Amino acid sequence: MTAVESPQEEKRRIFADLTPLRTSADYRRLWFGNTVSWIGQGMTALAVSLQVYDITGSAFSVGLVGLCSLVPLVVFGLYGGAIADTVDRRALGLAGATGSAVLSAALAAAAFAGFHRVWFLYAIVALQAVCAALNSPARSAMIPRLIPPEQLRAANALNSMVMTFGTLVGPSLGGVIVGLAGYQTAYTIDALAFSASLYAMWRLPAMPPEHTGARRASVLDGLRFLGTRPNLRATFVSDLFAMILAQPKALFPAVAALWFGGDAKTTGLLVAAPAFGALMGGVVSGWQGRIRHHGQAILVAVAAWGLAIAAFGLSRNLWIGLLCLAAAGYADTSSMIFRNTMMQVAAPDEMRGRLQGVFIVVVAGGPRLGDFVAGSVAGLTSPAVAITGGGLACVLAIAVFALYARGFRRYDAHDPKP
Repeated sequence: MTAVESPQEEKRRIFADLTPLRTSADYRRLWFGNTVSWIGQGMTALAVSLQVYDITGSAFSVGLVGLCSLVPLVVFGLYGGAIADTVDRRALGLAGATGSAVLSAALAAAAFAGFHRVWFLYAIVALQAVCAALNSPARSAMIPRLIPPEQLRAANALNSMVMTFGTLVGPSLGGVIVGLAGYQTAYTIDALAFSASLYAMWRLPAMPPEHTGARRASVLDGLRFLGTRPNLRATFVSDLFAMILAQPKALFPAVAALWFGGDAKTTGLLVAAPAFGALMGGVVSGWQGRIRHHGQAILVAVAAWGLAIAAFGLSRNLWIGLLCLAAAGYADTSSMIFRNTMMQVAAPDEMRGRLQGVFIVVVAGGPRLGDFVAGSVAGLTSPAVAITGGGLACVLAIAVFALYARGFRRYDAHDPKP
């Protein structure tokens, strides 16, 4: 007789697996601390943009905020990963989080003092990006040392929820707080929020790299390692197809007006829809635990992203369009969960920091390049051609790549090979 699953067991097959939170106190503290700090960072990101606009009245000046963040992330992301493969990752994570907290406190102090200078805000944003570039690879490389390999996929699903929840809630909360209590309050709350992350990392054990083979971890050595590991390399290539060929975000303002007859609120809905779908991708991720062939899952997820974007390009009903974007966000999170798991399982400990550094560069630079491609194609043709054509191009590219990357298709989580 076949045993009948209990309701609790059935839920674990559908919703996010909470095992890492239950079994590891260190991971549980780190996860909670990251959740609080991500919300605070989202608040500060919006507050800085609003303050720059208040000072300058220029949308271009607000756009430069993103550039001030992008350049340090790309430049220091690789070096942050190399440092994470050389020093105690707990100490590096503490240093990065401390730096971010001090910078948020500096923003609050300047706002309290009435010091409103755009150059100061740009400088703080750039330094915050440097701290993030140092902190993020170390924090990601810690996780495989805190939980067993069979729980990494579940942990990455939980981590994706942290980032997406912070992206959704942080800016909304920041707008309310700035409106009610001013910029200084929003910055102060962010500085205090980092205390949760600092406490979590302070409680961690020391985590020097297990083996480096040398005193100095080279960025070039990390890139050479990636060049000789086709399955790990394929995780980045497949993600770039989605981010460069099918990235419609830059066209949302035009689409909101031309297709849906909307305004800034409509644009906000278009921006929020993929984030909501991404959050659901983490919440409803329990079923992914039954998938062994992570390479195949990534290929399918990237193709699903492209199809959802192409369908959005054909939609002229707002609610159908939002549904398509939410589906794209869900597919993107599914792909990210499997990509991160492959990097953490198939890569040796001494290379995990550098691979996370490459990941930061790809994630930071890919969407910006995708914005440029979408805007250029839309300028030469139309938004519909840029979005639908980009989605179909993504599907075609990943299909051709799947034919070439046979080893990636055969990748087995039970017998991982980089």
